[in-house]
Amino acid sequence: MRLDLRLIAEMIPSGATVLDIGCGDGALLAHLTAEKGADARGIEIDMAQATQAVAAGLAVIQGDADHDLAFYPDGAFDYVVLSRTLQAVERPREVLRQMLRIGRHAVVSFPNFGHWLLRWQLLSKGRMPVTETWHREWYETPNIHPCTIRDFFDLCRLDGYEVVRWLAVDDRGMRAPWTRAPRLANLFGEQALFLLRRG
Repeated sequence: MRLDLRLIAEMIPSGATVLDIGCGDGALLAHLTAEKGADARGIEIDMAQATQAVAAGLAVIQGDADHDLAFYPDGAFDYVVLSRTLQAVERPREVLRQMLRIGRHAVVSFPNFGHWLLRWQLLSKGRMPVTETWHREWYETPNIHPCTIRDFFDLCRLDGYEVVRWLAVDDRGMRAPWTRAPRLANLFGEQALFLLRRG
């Protein structure tokens, strides 16, 4: 299972009701169901991946985070997950609002565009960066709203979301030791995970 998904699974308690937005082939759903007894469901925009998840016996529907979350009732889930998808949705602020309407908690992971290597590539080459995390050329990437850890903290403050827990890690799973220093985490963390609730 992908690193950020393993870390997300650690944030979700046993027996929780979970909606995984952009669930892909359902790896996180399968883990949460088998290991934590969660009532886990998913929504995935890619029909092939949604079909693969359903074939594996998972409760997944084909849908679009930008438009379909409005159909879920208030407070339907304990946790709503958005892993490495925030930067690819059309309306990230609205998606976050919907997540915290339909769930008591939101878990969000995203690649950090403030990482020092990305900054260095932009400064030294004057071109959009390509790294292990940001691994596609600018004209092939689904990422339309890249953000940094500092950007995300600012958005949470603006919209009144409480950051219950957050961490920054690299792609090999080393946790950045700057949980009290968002500016340093923004510089050295390759990806970020946030656990949120309404303020």
